[in-house]
Amino acid sequence: MPPRRHFLFLLSLGLVAGIACFSSGFDPYYLDLLIMVGVNIILAVSLNLISGHTGQFSLGHAGFMAIGAYLSTLVTVFWSDSLLASANEKLAGFAASPWGQNLLFLLALLTGGLCAAFAGLVVGGPSLRLRGDYLALVTLGFGEIVRVTFQNTETFGGALGMYGLPDHTSFFWVYATVACTLFVIGNLTDSTWGRGFAATRDDEIAAASIGINPTRYKIIAFVVGAFFAGVAGALFAHFKMTIVPTGFDFTRSIEIVVMVILGGMGNTRGVILAAILLTLLPEFLRPIAQYRMVLYALLLIVLMILRPQGLFNFRFSRKKSA
Repeated sequence: MPPRRHFLFLLSLGLVAGIACFSSGFDPYYLDLLIMVGVNIILAVSLNLISGHTGQFSLGHAGFMAIGAYLSTLVTVFWSDSLLASANEKLAGFAASPWGQNLLFLLALLTGGLCAAFAGLVVGGPSLRLRGDYLALVTLGFGEIVRVTFQNTETFGGALGMYGLPDHTSFFWVYATVACTLFVIGNLTDSTWGRGFAATRDDEIAAASIGINPTRYKIIAFVVGAFFAGVAGALFAHFKMTIVPTGFDFTRSIEIVVMVILGGMGNTRGVILAAILLTLLPEFLRPIAQYRMVLYALLLIVLMILRPQGLFNFRFSRKKSA
């Protein structure tokens, strides 16, 4: 792990904490955009680990996001209500305090992320022995199973979804999570694990011939990517304060895939820029919002023809010291 990355991580957390002190004075419209940019960066970077660094075409990222969104409410809604109704006055008072609410939200983020990671492990074990189109179909089916399951579960509101969730997500929570996502995935891809991911992406047969287990690296990438997608789902749910099953459908998965392809597979900087662009672009296309996915499809076609390596897939050269 490069010491420089540790320094940048701590510096970014300090900057986020400093900006968060003034975020209450931001215009609500621009604050909404900033938070959605952060959530999409987490989703795109986590999918980039699976598709860009490991070479697995996944169409089920919205399913992991849905698991994080719904199951995080077990802590912030169901458990929080139980604590507030507790006969123990001290426990109820702590749960109602800002410190108690932040602690519960942190627990909710971890719950959503870990549940999504477990789902990634369950799906990844049997299915990641597949490749290409077959894997894409399996992950697509997984995403639809998750959506339909929540749509038919009355505990989570059924088809109507859940409303009136606590407003816990803030500028600090989102961008601190962005920093953690970049730090963890950056360290992972720059380590020996990252070499295994790259070998699996480039040629699974050649990787297996030198003693690398491609299935193992694919499962690790899926579990880590699913964890951060689940955390992003929890942040999204407690920002919008409303979640419905249709918000995590196939279209949402395609939006995340477009961000990764547009930014350049395996290029973290490019994926971040693409996530920012594709979050802000709909705001400029509001008069023709119904054609947004058509424009995305055309963008993909043009991109694959003119620049298959990605629009933002640039590399910075480093001078070697004498």
